[in-house]
Amino acid sequence: MNNVSDAAIRGFIAEDLGSGDLTAAIIPATKRASAEVVTREDMVLCGQAWFDAVFRVLDADVTVEWLHAEGTSVSAGAVLCRLQGAARSLLSGERTALNLLQTLSATATVARHYADAVAGTGCKVLDTRKTIPGLRLAQKYAVTCGGCYNHRIGLYDAVLIKENHIIAAGSIANAIHIARQLTQVLLEVEVESLAELQEALLAKPDRILLDNFPLADLQQAVVLTAGQIALEASGNIRLDNIRQVAETGVNFISIGALTKDIKAMDLSMRIQLLK
Repeated sequence: MNNVSDAAIRGFIAEDLGSGDLTAAIIPATKRASAEVVTREDMVLCGQAWFDAVFRVLDADVTVEWLHAEGTSVSAGAVLCRLQGAARSLLSGERTALNLLQTLSATATVARHYADAVAGTGCKVLDTRKTIPGLRLAQKYAVTCGGCYNHRIGLYDAVLIKENHIIAAGSIANAIHIARQLTQVLLEVEVESLAELQEALLAKPDRILLDNFPLADLQQAVVLTAGQIALEASGNIRLDNIRQVAETGVNFISIGALTKDIKAMDLSMRIQLLK
């Protein structure tokens, strides 16, 4: 999923560069420079392909040397990579490249925290569609770098029947029946009570999402289904309570915070002119 679209990268660059970098123009075109990217905080490194693509599209003569592997944990103060090329190119690509790297590393870092929190339970933490527009696939990739898993990519690769779908279809059973006639992709239905869970079980979806269930109800749901179907918990689940949810025996926990509540990592790039 880390196949980077050059067209998307061109769009990101154009957003910043526009008709040209007026400030970089003060540097002679012949000047060459080296640079280092440093992290000011502990993080999981993610987004190298996007960072590289910015400079590849902007100026193919820029070289990037990574000092740490993608998906590895690095400590505050670490040099992440070294670059060399035309000073103007390094300056013009700096912000776009860092924006992508700091956002994807933040996503991977949050995912790592959640993956570590459920380690050993057998429960998988899933992302959601609550991603930054234009970065859906990039953030989904970053989630996997952090050790969590992808839910559906969009509305086209799985069916997730929620409350409003059920209301429109008339019932849980009818919604599932209609969906089965239309497609054979993963079919999941969201329920909000143990009574709805039992109704959904009779209709035989592939997975049931338990929305905002208290811990006691999650435990009861696991007992009631007795392994007949995969269960996913979602809603009001955070780092401080996810372990308890995972230990109820649910198979999956979906967390919107993996992609929507991130704080960009604090990165900096320092340039030095070459003689």
